[in-house]
Amino acid sequence: MAPFWTRRDGNVAVEFALIAPVFLAMLLGIMSYGGYFWMAHSVQEIADDSARAALAGLTADERQMLVRATLSSEIAKYGTLNPAAATATYTGDAQGYTVAISYDASRSNGVFWAGGLVPMPSSTIVRSATIKMGGF
Repeated sequence: MAPFWTRRDGNVAVEFALIAPVFLAMLLGIMSYGGYFWMAHSVQEIADDSARAALAGLTADERQMLVRATLSSEIAKYGTLNPAAATATYTGDAQGYTVAISYDASRSNGVFWAGGLVPMPSSTIVRSATIKMGGF
């Protein structure tokens, strides 16, 4: 039998032990960031829809009510978003208004469970949509 420093029958196991942690960390990062980007895009779509719905309001109070109603109805369409984790704010004047949606993703579907292994962005996602009144 050959001395152990010339044998090659354990090469695959050693290479796997060296490469597997890096591969798994990359895989977790891809899955975590994919989920985060999906949530951020969904929150932006809800902000856009809420801002468009607020156009029908005649007063600031009515627009605020329309924004909240649209948020609660739209977020239900996204199966993995938690309605309790989202808040909407409306700010505006005669020139236009902005709708901002804040979503606490840490209370969501587990995208941040790998946060200790993979550096993640802030768990609070804030997206806004602005509507300018009149003129171009």
